[in-house]
Amino acid sequence: MPRPRSLTTEQIAAAALAVLDREGLDALSMRTVAGELGMGTMSLYRYVSDRDQLEGLVVELVLRAIDLTVPRGSAGRRLSVLADRVRVAVSRHPAVVPLLLIHRHRAPSSTRWGETMLSVLTDAGITGKRRAIAFRAIMGYVFGALQVEHFGALSGPGTAALAELPPEEFPILSETAAQARSIPPEEEFRQGFAILLRGLGL
Repeated sequence: MPRPRSLTTEQIAAAALAVLDREGLDALSMRTVAGELGMGTMSLYRYVSDRDQLEGLVVELVLRAIDLTVPRGSAGRRLSVLADRVRVAVSRHPAVVPLLLIHRHRAPSSTRWGETMLSVLTDAGITGKRRAIAFRAIMGYVFGALQVEHFGALSGPGTAALAELPPEEFPILSETAAQARSIPPEEEFRQGFAILLRGLGL
């Protein structure tokens, strides 16, 4: 009788991510991941307890791709590069975006990224409560911007609808939306983060 198949956490996470990339978040389940791995659903329960654990494994796998090497330059540049690396890693797997805020606390790679960002803030002389608030502002921007891009991209129908509002009633909103439609996501992210850094004096 053949021995039971042995799987690594990495293999399970990769299979779950493949399902997400191909079919979207709604398709993620113990059944679909088991199918991706070529095994029965009940066999997968030997390794993971439920979909919630699968989601956490996927978030960790995606965030693990972030390079945490601190670049050279000013504190502002270091923070900008580290933040943009998150955007790049997550943009390769957009279906993961809704899971980030839910599971980031359990993802070791998220914790290491946070420690790296806090180290840069500390080196820049930002400590104590100001450091806590600055880090929350940075984290809120990074993860919030990814959510906004995922659910309401500037190139999407929402911006188009705003651009078509009657200019006599909404002159500034319609003009701004029309201009916003041509802004690529990477420029939106980087320029927005630059505004945040100026507020922090970095």
